[in-house]
Amino acid sequence: MATMTKRERVRAAVAGGDVDRLPFMFWHHFRPRGSPQKLAEATLEFFGRFDLDIYKIMPDIPYPFPVGSIRSGDDWLFLSPLDVLEGNLGRMVSATEQIYENLPSDEPLIVTMFSPFCYAMNFAGRDNIRQHLEEHPARVHEALSVIARNLATYSQALIAHGADGVFFASQGAGDDILTREQYKEFGVPYDLQVLRGAQDGWLNVLHIHGFENLMIDLFAGYPAQVFSWSDRLSGRSLHEMRELVPDVCLMAGIDEKGPITKGPIAEVAEEMRDAIAQTGGGRRLILANGCSVPDDTDEQLLREARDLAEEMRQG
Repeated sequence: MATMTKRERVRAAVAGGDVDRLPFMFWHHFRPRGSPQKLAEATLEFFGRFDLDIYKIMPDIPYPFPVGSIRSGDDWLFLSPLDVLEGNLGRMVSATEQIYENLPSDEPLIVTMFSPFCYAMNFAGRDNIRQHLEEHPARVHEALSVIARNLATYSQALIAHGADGVFFASQGAGDDILTREQYKEFGVPYDLQVLRGAQDGWLNVLHIHGFENLMIDLFAGYPAQVFSWSDRLSGRSLHEMRELVPDVCLMAGIDEKGPITKGPIAEVAEEMRDAIAQTGGGRRLILANGCSVPDDTDEQLLREARDLAEEMRQG
């Protein structure tokens, strides 16, 4: 089969078509210190140096609201509508535009953001927000609605300025943070509101974050072209997810705390081949880590993992 461009390869994988080899990527965080230019430079350098199939902008310029600042029910009222082209969200849009302008046309680009509930939990703290869900549900709903509207508009801006989609990282439907009914009430409607804002993207990735008791079935109908999660660490396998969403491209297969960070590299190859087998030959599959690899991962291991990807083909 003729060699594909990265965009052709990823588009074909998303659509369930034939690929010359399986798309492959990994990522970690950067430290841009609020500078969109530094974030753009770090992203271009890292993903370009490893020749990865998808460029992923990390959320390293944070949502503009103080972490841990919500203590009382009234504090939720401080969340307000934002101009997404100003402040920290504007800096992320600027970084996206700078990267887009310096990418060849065949390089797919996605931008990471967290879900409304994930941000709300960061602002209040895990224990505090669970108390507020019981004692101040209307205030929490109002705040989540504000965050979701901001993120939906932000998603539109990111795609308008060059992104092919968003990497939408949900949290709360695992690790015993919320009950099933709580996530259906305080998570699902606001997740969907944001993803509707990203509907012009062709490469929207839903990342389901969690390692224990992950309620993956809650996400089966989400409007995202790709699902990502820590399959090796959560116990929710690629085979199980393929059964749940047979027409969705899956992004997984690599243990982000396993051999890609510690070796031996032969075990990374085993993970890749096992991922292909679990998905019935690797159709609709992007090989990737389940979550960020540690920032200090030995780059020789990352290089060797990237080299292995050249050998991974549909079976």
